[in-house]
Amino acid sequence: MIELRNIGKTYKLGNNEFAALVDINLHIARNEFVALTGPSGSGKSTMMNLLGCLDVPTTGTYSLDGEAVAGLDEDQLASVRNRKIGFIFQSFYLMPRASTLDNVAQPLIYRGLSPAVRQARAAEALTRVGLEHRLLHKPNELSGGQRQRVAVARALVGRPEVLLADEPTGNLDSKTAKEILGLFSELHADGITVIIVTHDPTVAAHCHRVVRLHDGRIAEDRRQAGTPTSSHEVTNVGEGAISR
Repeated sequence: MIELRNIGKTYKLGNNEFAALVDINLHIARNEFVALTGPSGSGKSTMMNLLGCLDVPTTGTYSLDGEAVAGLDEDQLASVRNRKIGFIFQSFYLMPRASTLDNVAQPLIYRGLSPAVRQARAAEALTRVGLEHRLLHKPNELSGGQRQRVAVARALVGRPEVLLADEPTGNLDSKTAKEILGLFSELHADGITVIIVTHDPTVAAHCHRVVRLHDGRIAEDRRQAGTPTSSHEVTNVGEGAISR
């Protein structure tokens, strides 16, 4: 599903260059459940932006579902994001004056679908996350957990192949966080590839595979004990670890 080969990302800071990612080699199979972890400054955010086609690497190649995306321009990247990736963020980013239904339907506007089709798909996505009874509520009428479920439904409405979640439980209490992680497990069981970017070891422990970054490199790539095996074998070789 996802293949990164020799990926590097360098930023220019004045006359200096900063290497945010160095020689990343990573393969994520379809329907894996992966945690991308590491301390602040490890490269997690840069990796998330590359995986989500929000940015492009300086060096190396990135293939998403067989499509080479590393060299695409902004319009082409936007098309890939719209077709293949659903995003979930810590801060929800819901439109405060719009209903739950309209918040979830909003991404479908860019697909040129009719209002009736958009609303039908949004209602289906909200039902999938257990909010069929909250279609007309505004975000300020919902709990934090319900708002995150709305954000998940919005990510699902485009029927993506990959869900990319950035610290999705960071603003939730422990009980609600556990419920949201349970929802991710259900979506993974339905066949979706789920990648959670997190610094929280409790969240990472919920995933089947953990990829840990340190100083812009893959320091560890391991499968959690007792989790289902996938179509590829994870090889743990410390810095520069790859899966094959």
